[in-house]
Amino acid sequence: MPRSQGFPELKNDTFLRAAWGEDTDYTPVWCMRQAGRYLPEFRETRAAQDFFSTCRSPEACCELTLQPLRRFPLDAAIIFSDILVVPQALGMEVTMVPGKGPSFPEPLREERDLERLRDPATVASELGYVFQAITLTRQRLAGRVPLIGFAGAPWTLMTYMVEGGSSSTMAQAKRWLYQRPQASHQLLRILTDALVPYLVGQVAAGAQALQLFESHAGHLGPQLFNKFALPYIRDVAKRVKARLQESGLAPVPMIIFAKDGHFALEELAQAGYEVVGLDWTVAPEKARERVGKTVTLQGNLDPCALYASEEEIGRLVQQMLNDFGPQRYIANLGHGLYPDMDPEHVGAFVDAVHRYSRLLRQN
Repeated sequence: MPRSQGFPELKNDTFLRAAWGEDTDYTPVWCMRQAGRYLPEFRETRAAQDFFSTCRSPEACCELTLQPLRRFPLDAAIIFSDILVVPQALGMEVTMVPGKGPSFPEPLREERDLERLRDPATVASELGYVFQAITLTRQRLAGRVPLIGFAGAPWTLMTYMVEGGSSSTMAQAKRWLYQRPQASHQLLRILTDALVPYLVGQVAAGAQALQLFESHAGHLGPQLFNKFALPYIRDVAKRVKARLQESGLAPVPMIIFAKDGHFALEELAQAGYEVVGLDWTVAPEKARERVGKTVTLQGNLDPCALYASEEEIGRLVQQMLNDFGPQRYIANLGHGLYPDMDPEHVGAFVDAVHRYSRLLRQN
C-alpha cells in the first residue's frame, strides 16, 4: 500500500482539532454531499459519463471533490465516491438508474447466494481507483484542508445487497435478520472484513479522517440495532485502529453517522469513534447530555433549512451553535445536500457558522 508521505503541509487543521476534541478558534464546517448535483459545475462534469464510471476515474473524483472548495471556505473535503463500490468489489453488479437510484439486478435472495461473493480480502485490491483518487486529491488540495475518506457500515450495505436497491421499509433485509440470523451475521462479517482493509487503504492513500455511514440505522429498533449493527460498527473502528498502528500509519479521527439512530446515542458514543454525527431529529443539548464529554458531535441542521432565506439560515445556525456549545463540535447538516438547493444558501450556511462561532468565543 502506498504510504501517506510527501503531501503538502496542512494549513487549516481546525476540523481535525475539533474531531480530536482539542480547542479551536472557530467551529469547523463541512457538508455531507458537498460535492453534489446542487452545483452546476458538478452536473456539467458528471453529464458525460455513467455514475460508477465517474467513481472509477481518479481525475473526475478529484475534480468533483475540489469543486465545492472553490466556492466555499469549507474546513474539510470529502472524497467523491459511493458506499456501493464495496458490494461491487465483492462481485455484485450495481447500476445507478437516473431518477431511481442504485439497482442490483441480482440481489441476495437465498443463503446460498453468499457463496457468489468474492473473498473480502481481495476487495481493497479491487478498489485501487478510490485510493488513487484520494492520493491525487490530497496532492491537489495543497494542504488547504483535510481530506475525509468514507464507507458504508455493514448493515446499510447489507440492506442494498438484499433489497436490490432503495426501500422505504427494508422489509426484505429485516426478514433476513429475523428468519436467517446466522446467514445475516455471516454477511455482516464478510462486509466488515472487506471494510477494514478498505478504510486502512484510504488512510495509506492520504485520507486524514474517516466517516462510516450507517444510513439505514433508523429501520432497526434498539434490539436489532444492538444485535446486527452496533457490534460491526464497533468492530470496524477497533480493527481499523489496530491495523493502522500495525502498518505504522498515524491514527486518524473516525466519525460514525447513524442516521435516525438516536435510540443508540450512548452506545455509539462508546463505540470507539472520536466523532458522533447527528441527524436533524436530535436536539443538540440533549445529545450532549447523553454522550458526555468524551466525544465530538457533528451536525445537524435540517438540510431543508437551506430553502429558507439567508437571514433565517443565519438565525438557525446561531441557535444550533448555541445549543451545541463552542468546543468538541463540527458543524454540518443532519443529512446530505439535496440536488435542488441553492449554492448561495450553502455559502450563507458556511459563512454563518464561521462568523457566529467566532463571536461566541469572544463572549
